[in-house]
Amino acid sequence: MNDTTLGAKLSDIIIRYQNSFVGKSYNDENQDHDVLMDVFGLTPEIKRENRQYWGRELGMCWQLIVACVFENLRQDYGPALRIGGDEPCDFTFGRFAVDTKYRVGSGDSGTLKKFRSYGPLLREMGHEPVFLILRTDNLPAAITACRAGTWQVLTAMESFQFIEVHTGFDLYYFLSQIGGDYQVER
Repeated sequence: MNDTTLGAKLSDIIIRYQNSFVGKSYNDENQDHDVLMDVFGLTPEIKRENRQYWGRELGMCWQLIVACVFENLRQDYGPALRIGGDEPCDFTFGRFAVDTKYRVGSGDSGTLKKFRSYGPLLREMGHEPVFLILRTDNLPAAITACRAGTWQVLTAMESFQFIEVHTGFDLYYFLSQIGGDYQVER
């Protein structure tokens, strides 16, 4: 697959989310932004108006974008693993089981318990569990729980470097080049 075809597929995902964001009524205390927010022209102020909505939607957009890159550039791509009613990862490739997160902000005991238990479970299945997290403003207790669950936790540029090393595609560059191209007008 060439970069133009992959770029078109990634643009399709981004356009879908752009259309979803338009017309939504859009609260987070920090002023941080990230490359995915830049794609849509989202400011920290807009995100603060509805923190839960934006976290959920940007998280799903991030997941679909990362999975699309791997699905189209790795012949050994596999979909999410299902164990009972749970999905401990978003996709697999090679020896890796990858879960994507836009930001890890939940510190509730059920979430932390899952983070701790999924890592060893995936390792028993022969996978190396990896979190690819876009943002760096994550809840420290959640990151500690992930690491205690034997996950390799990569954030921000570490995540983009992992993606490029394993696919040959510079997703950070791609997203930074389209920053503002999919503005969410209010």
